[in-house]
Amino acid sequence: MYKTIDKRLWGILVLIFALLLISGCSSKDSGSDGEKGKGGDNGNVKDELFVIDPSISGEITFWAWGDAGLIYDDVIEAFNKDFPNITVKLVDGLPSGEMHDKLQTTLAAGSGAPDVSQVEQSFFARYSSGDMLADLLQPPFDAGRYEGMVSDYNWERFKSIDGKRLVGMPWDVTPGVFYYREDIYEEMGLPSDPEELGEFLQSKENVLDAARILAANGKYMYEWRDSPAVHYGDAVGYFDSNFNWTRNDEKMAELLDFVKQGSQLDWAAQTSVLFSDEGKQMVKQGVVASFPAATWAARDLERSFPEQAGKWRATYMPLGLSVGLGGSAFVIPEQSQNKEAAWAWVQWITQTETAWKLFLDDSIQPAWYHITSLPWYQELTNEFLGGQQDYKLYSSIDEQIPVRRLTTLDGPAWGIYIDNVNESIDKNIDSKTTLNKIEDTAMRQLGDDIKKLKEELGIE
Repeated sequence: MYKTIDKRLWGILVLIFALLLISGCSSKDSGSDGEKGKGGDNGNVKDELFVIDPSISGEITFWAWGDAGLIYDDVIEAFNKDFPNITVKLVDGLPSGEMHDKLQTTLAAGSGAPDVSQVEQSFFARYSSGDMLADLLQPPFDAGRYEGMVSDYNWERFKSIDGKRLVGMPWDVTPGVFYYREDIYEEMGLPSDPEELGEFLQSKENVLDAARILAANGKYMYEWRDSPAVHYGDAVGYFDSNFNWTRNDEKMAELLDFVKQGSQLDWAAQTSVLFSDEGKQMVKQGVVASFPAATWAARDLERSFPEQAGKWRATYMPLGLSVGLGGSAFVIPEQSQNKEAAWAWVQWITQTETAWKLFLDDSIQPAWYHITSLPWYQELTNEFLGGQQDYKLYSSIDEQIPVRRLTTLDGPAWGIYIDNVNESIDKNIDSKTTLNKIEDTAMRQLGDDIKKLKEELGIE
């Protein structure tokens, strides 16, 4: 159903060369012999890519949030087999918001920032303007040689607002998918095979029919009533590189009309099914038949509802929606005093098979084609999802996600958008009228900030 793009063919070609690079680091207990790998852009092999140089030395400080040591301790140990003279000092323990606040403060102060930091997508725009972060497209990094190894979406989202500088090295990707109870869909007489259901739900009429059948049997199809419209908004963003509003088009109007129909059917639980007590009880009781979510949701379903193993499946989002719902990048502040070692660390954790086999233990999905095209990756199965090859599905969706630009105004724009969408649903206000109001309000309330940013970025 979902057609792969030309870059995907490149992923197969580069596998031959990637194996030369990572053959010495394909397990947790082996290092690399430093062989050189080659890669390409749009199918043309060019330039030397990541070369493991064990002579690089120094100490770097690496920031991440939460209990990051649970993920990175083993990764650092494996990294030191290839780079024995680089000491990586992990600093973690802060909640995500506090860590990102601290990073923003130290960058603005000009001192105290780490050599490398993991940055989550929702916080990334804070740091994407100005010159606080190194432009990875410039020497000594020259990261442009990696561009063809990830989707356009994943490469562009970690650029500066004007799209001229790459200030975050892409790491993972978390496409939106549709998780559903296979047994419930089968019981209701609906398609239950992932491919068949994914195809079936691309039609608005079929989605509404499924919602009616489920609602008539006391079950919810969606987590939130406005999901199709909101997820389309997540795909297109709020502003383009010239700060034109992106959420007022015919498809958004059609989807807002559509969610009004769905809301009348009572198709949504209207509570978090994974993170609220009420929602968890609904899942346990079999009231939640399905919901769209980022790809990490399979892990959280398994942790919260182990007794439902084998009953859940994943398929494409309904209505042709392809959207990214999170992910992180690695940034190198200009303050770093050891950029060579910092860049070696960033390349190793994003490029090597060794690192990704460790990250996958925590259900972190790679964004890199030379990893996702490997046979062992494509053949991974998820027993909680009934033995489904879910990572293969996730990777196919990554290629369909449209490019969007992250800006510092996305946060306040969200409030304007969602408040008016809810009013439109509650009062049945014409969808196009609502979208025009949202755009007018956003451009008026954020106009001064937009003007200031455009001046800073030299945008006419």
